[in-house]
Amino acid sequence: MAAIELDNLDNWRAHEAQAEAMIPVIGALYREHDVIVYSYGRKLTRESAVGILRAHRFARQLIGRELLVSETAPLLDALADLEPDSAKVDIGKLAVAYAESGIEDPTEFLQSAIGSVLTGQGKLLAEPTDVVLYGFGRIGRLLARILIDRTGSGNKLRLRAIVLRPGGDGDLAKRASLLRRDSIHGPFDGTITVDHENDRLVANGNPIQIIYANGPDEVDYTAHGIHNALIVDNTGKWRDRDGLAMHLKSAGAAKVLLTAPGKGDIKNVIFGVNHPVIRDDDDILSAASCTTNAIVPVLSVMNERFGIRSGHLETVHAYTNDQNLTDNFHKKERRGRSAPLNMVITETGAATAVVKALPELDGKLTGNAIRVPTPNVSLAILNLNLEKTTDVAELNDVLRQASLSAELREQIDYTTSVELVSSDLVGAERCAIVDSAATIVDGDRCVLYVWYDNEAGYSYQVVRVMQHLSGLQYPLVP
Repeated sequence: MAAIELDNLDNWRAHEAQAEAMIPVIGALYREHDVIVYSYGRKLTRESAVGILRAHRFARQLIGRELLVSETAPLLDALADLEPDSAKVDIGKLAVAYAESGIEDPTEFLQSAIGSVLTGQGKLLAEPTDVVLYGFGRIGRLLARILIDRTGSGNKLRLRAIVLRPGGDGDLAKRASLLRRDSIHGPFDGTITVDHENDRLVANGNPIQIIYANGPDEVDYTAHGIHNALIVDNTGKWRDRDGLAMHLKSAGAAKVLLTAPGKGDIKNVIFGVNHPVIRDDDDILSAASCTTNAIVPVLSVMNERFGIRSGHLETVHAYTNDQNLTDNFHKKERRGRSAPLNMVITETGAATAVVKALPELDGKLTGNAIRVPTPNVSLAILNLNLEKTTDVAELNDVLRQASLSAELREQIDYTTSVELVSSDLVGAERCAIVDSAATIVDGDRCVLYVWYDNEAGYSYQVVRVMQHLSGLQYPLVP
């Protein structure tokens, strides 16, 4: 019924106008209260009117019908009047619960449903955490975009500096250009200017100091007014404790987060699954790999619900900068062959890395990878032998419910589309998208297809770890 209403042009225009009216309300909640608004996991904050309508329409895949803005708008207005604390609020899920509650007054309903974030506490944290990006490659630039985008809410992660190897003439302008334009993720949403005199980039009003250094231990961050900083090493050059500890020798550095799998006793954190292992005194941590972040949330659900006896994961992975553009020498087998022209079988450490987050799967998984000629978005194929029998409908429903759960709704997404392809998922914020139309089940055996944007989806997971380290832990409601 709802979908038919929006197929009528007059009704579409009416709903578009209502979505436009929601934009300033959503914006005020974001800027004044640090509240991020979603509808069934699709972010409404900083979206256009059409983006808001599209997010509402996505609810069809989860509740079997289209969600209308006329259902969410009254609750949104009531939420703004209540001046909530910092939180991530799913107004779509609240609208459906409100319709089923029998309560007529939206304010009364919200006070009952999300009273935990209506305490008058206000925004999280008293002071922002200084963040330094050490390295400015694919992940570094995406992290910069995310952090800059969120500064408008008064977000307490403040990007203060980027550390680079010494460059030549025009280096600063080239760095700005790479941040401004991206062949995969599109243009930067905002303005960037170059302050050559002070070696700074100014992005959406945020001054970002560019620091040139040959090593992690030769920077004095305090000279730039940076203190107790979280250093995010996205170079991948140092992956053990001794190497990463060099960062802590620099004045002003407090903690280090590696955007690659850590070696030795370094904790590999998959946010949403094992992030409670983080302790206040941890000063060196890893956010693991993009593939590990994609498969661990799904594997944790499958193991908890059905039990996993054994399995094999095959990663169909987009090519990376580590490979050669044309055939040339490479220290690793096969990776020297042209990345845009070949499928390349290579190894993945994801099967082994899973055990750090899910030790109960030790010895149960094998893994391999195929690099393919696409620049971004990858696919993990999980071939699992289960301890319980099931069928496609039950298994898919378990993963659908996981995508709505408070524990994993930021990690697992779920799609029923039979036309989905990899390019549709560029920029996806969740690290694992279950392709339910491709699920195969035969008694106690199943094959799952899990998409992931190996750049953006992973970067959002890194930011979630950063938030946790800084104490910026948003309540999720409902």
